[in-house]
Amino acid sequence: MLENPTLYKLQQLRLYAMANAFKDQQEQPTINQLSFEERLGLLIDVEIMARENRRLKTRLRNARLQQSACLEDIDYHSPRHLDKSLLATLSQCQWVPSHHNILIVGPCGTGKTFLACALAHKACLNGYTAHYSRLSRLLSELQLNKGDGQYGKRMNELAKTDVLILDD
Repeated sequence: MLENPTLYKLQQLRLYAMANAFKDQQEQPTINQLSFEERLGLLIDVEIMARENRRLKTRLRNARLQQSACLEDIDYHSPRHLDKSLLATLSQCQWVPSHHNILIVGPCGTGKTFLACALAHKACLNGYTAHYSRLSRLLSELQLNKGDGQYGKRMNELAKTDVLILDD
């Protein structure tokens, strides 16, 4: 089998992760012990994983989360009175397709933004889109959008977002 034309064709098809995995397979001396189906399955798994990772990276970048937070980093021992079972339920993200809202209230400095970003991060991991915005900045942007004719487009973008975080 000719390796260079195969690699070139994989790259033409934009299967870059599969092409890299194919190169790696060719360098492994024990790869011939696997059947064709097993090797092909490994290549397909690598490509699928790479595409899922790219989609996740794009969702997280577009979310513009203020903090890189995840639910696993939440400290339940501090005196914030967080309900661990409620957060475990929210971490399943059933509230997103059900179109439920979450309102996080509390004194300044208690981690409301962190908690909101952690929930949005979990939603992005589950395949949902998210967007973080400070309310004052969003209102200013919408006012400017009215002036330049982009208001409808911006509102449609916000309406398509699965998780919208409005921070004070």
